[in-house]
Amino acid sequence: MLVELGHFALVMAFFVAIAQTILPLWGAQTRNRSLMAVGDPAAMVQLVLIAFSFGALTYAFVTSDFSLKVVVENSHTLKPMLYKVSGVWGNHEGSMLLWVLILALFGAAAALFGSNLPETLRARVIGVQGSIGVAFLAFILFTSNPFARLAMPPMNGDDLNPLLQDPGLAFHPPFLYLGYVGLSMTFSFAVAALLEGRVDAAWGRWVRPWTLAAWLFLTIGIGLGSWWAYYELGWGGFWFWDPVENASFMPWLFAAALLHSAIVVEKRETLKSWTILLAIMAFGFSLIGTFLVRSGVITSVHAFANDPERGVFILLILAFFMGGALTLFTARASVMTAKGVFSMVSRESALVMNNILLAVAALVVFTGTIWPLVAEAFWARKLSVGAPFFNAAFTPFFTALAVILPVGAILPWKRARLGVAVKKLVPSMLLALAVLGLIWSIQTERTLLGPIGLALGTWLIAGAVQDILLRLGQKRDLSRLARLPRADWGRLFAHGGLGVTIAGIAGLTAWTVEDIRVVQVGEMFDVAGYTISLDNVERGQGPNYITTMATMTVFDGDKKVGTLHPEKRSYPVAQMPTTEAGIDNGFLRDVYLVIGDIQSNGGWAVRTYIKPLANWIWGGTIIMAFGGLLSLSDRRYRVAAGARKAKVSPKEAHKGVPAE
Repeated sequence: MLVELGHFALVMAFFVAIAQTILPLWGAQTRNRSLMAVGDPAAMVQLVLIAFSFGALTYAFVTSDFSLKVVVENSHTLKPMLYKVSGVWGNHEGSMLLWVLILALFGAAAALFGSNLPETLRARVIGVQGSIGVAFLAFILFTSNPFARLAMPPMNGDDLNPLLQDPGLAFHPPFLYLGYVGLSMTFSFAVAALLEGRVDAAWGRWVRPWTLAAWLFLTIGIGLGSWWAYYELGWGGFWFWDPVENASFMPWLFAAALLHSAIVVEKRETLKSWTILLAIMAFGFSLIGTFLVRSGVITSVHAFANDPERGVFILLILAFFMGGALTLFTARASVMTAKGVFSMVSRESALVMNNILLAVAALVVFTGTIWPLVAEAFWARKLSVGAPFFNAAFTPFFTALAVILPVGAILPWKRARLGVAVKKLVPSMLLALAVLGLIWSIQTERTLLGPIGLALGTWLIAGAVQDILLRLGQKRDLSRLARLPRADWGRLFAHGGLGVTIAGIAGLTAWTVEDIRVVQVGEMFDVAGYTISLDNVERGQGPNYITTMATMTVFDGDKKVGTLHPEKRSYPVAQMPTTEAGIDNGFLRDVYLVIGDIQSNGGWAVRTYIKPLANWIWGGTIIMAFGGLLSLSDRRYRVAAGARKAKVSPKEAHKGVPAE
C-alpha cells in the first residue's frame, strides 16, 4: 500500500510542477499577484510529495520488498543496512528520484528564502525551476518508474553492485546531485533575468550564493569520488579521466568560472552577457553529464544505465532547455549592456582571464570525453582518449590559472599597475622559487612535474595568505583580522586549498614508487626504504561476501610503522570481486598494499605503492570546501543587495501591479 501511495505522490508532484511552471510565469507576464503567489505553495507541496515518494522507496529497500523490480535488481536481505539505504540511489530509477527530490528542495528553498527578491523575478525563478521539475518527473514516470511491480516476486534480490557497497559511494552521489541540481538555480535565475529584461548588480548578488552552494557540493562530491577510487579500486590512483568523472568535473569548472564572473557583475555591472551565458552553460553541462551517465553511450564502472530510449529523452530535455535558453539569450542581448569600463590591467581583466582559462579547460575535457563517440558515429572508428591526452591538453590551462590567481586577487578594480601588484607578491614568489629549487636539488633524474607542482601550490597558498595580510594595511594591524568579511577568509581557504591539492597531485604523480612481486607467507621484502612482511593470509566470511585477508607489517628501518590488512572480496550473489587496499596514511606519504591471487608456487601476488603527498589531495579538497562554506556564511551573500522593496502606490496595488 505504501508503495502505491509513493507512486501516486510522484504523479501528483508532476501535476503540481505543471501548475508551478505555468501560473507564476503567466502571473509575472500579466503582473497578476494572485497567480504569482501560487509559486511558493506549489514549490513547497511538490517537495512534500516527492519526499514522501522517496521515503516510500527507501522503506521498500529497508524492508526488502522484492515485489518492486528496482529492489530485486539492487538489494539483498544479507546486505548491511547502510547499503540497503544507499541502494535507493545506487541505481538509475532511484537516483533519478533523488535528483528530482533535490530539485524540489532547491525550488522550495527559493520560495522560502527569496522574500527579498523582486516579486516578478521571484515568480519567474520558481516557474523556471518548476519547468525543470516537469521535464524530469515526466522522464521518471514514462521511462524510469521506480515503483514498477513484479508479477512473481523472487525470494531474494540480485544485490547491489559490490563496487558501490562502500561508505564513500554511499555519500558521494547525494553530494554530487546537490551540486548538479544546485546549478539549476543559477539557470533559473539566468532565464528569469532574461525574461525580466534586467541584469544588474543586484542580480549578481542574488545568484552568487546559489552558485557557491552548488560549487561547494560539487567539490565535496568530486573529492569523495576521488577518495573512493583511490582506496577501493586497488589501482592506487585518484583520477582516471573516466567519462563519469569528467561529467562532474566539467560543471565544477563552469561553476567556478560563474562564481568569479558574478563578482564582476555585482561590483562593476559589466560582463553581464558572459555571466548569463556561464549560468546557462553550467547547468547545460550538468544535463550533458546526466546524458553521458544514463544513455549507454559510454562505458564506465559507475555508469547508471544502458538504455538508448532514456538517453534520447534526456537529449530532448537538454535540447529544450539549452536551445530555449540560448535563443532567449540571443533575443535579449540588448538588455545586457555593460555599464562599467576597465583597463587591460585590473581585477576585472584578471577575472576575465580566469573565466577564459576555466571555460577552455572544461571544453578540453568535453572534447576528450565525446571524441570517441564522434569518431565512431562519423568515421566508424573505435578510439580511446585516455590520461595522456587529458594531462597534456588540460594541464597548461590549469597551470596558467594557478599562476594568475594570486596576482588577480590583489589587483584593484577598474585600473591597476601590474608592476605594483607583482612587487607586493615578491615574498610569495621567492618562497615558491625556493621550494622549486629545494625539491629540484633533492631529487635526481626525476621529472620536473614534482618541483613545478609544489612551487605552484606554494605560490597559491602564499599568495592567498599575503592577500589577507595586505588587507591589514601598512601598519599590519592584526586586530583587523577579526573584522574581515567571511568571504575574504573563504577566498583564502579556497585558493589555498587549491594550492594544497595541486601540490598533492604533483607529488603523487611524480614520485610514486610501485612494486609488484610474488611473496610467500612469512617472507619480508624492501620497497623504497620500507621493509614489509607478509605475516598471514586467511579466508573469512563477511555479511554478504567471502574475503581473503592478508596481515602485513610495515617497518621503517627498525621502527614498526603499522599492521595492514588488505583484502580481496568475492560477492557470491553478484558474482563479482572487489579489492580493499591496506593503507597506512601519513602526512607526507601513504604505504599502499594490495593482495592478489595465490600463485602456482604457493606465494601471493602483492602490489606495493609508496604514495607521496597523497592525502594532500583530499586535504586540499576539504580546505576548499571549508572556504566555500565560510563564504556562504557571509551575511552579504545571504542578504541580497537591493533587497528593499519599492513602495507601491494605492492605485498600482489595486491593479495588482508591482513597482518596478
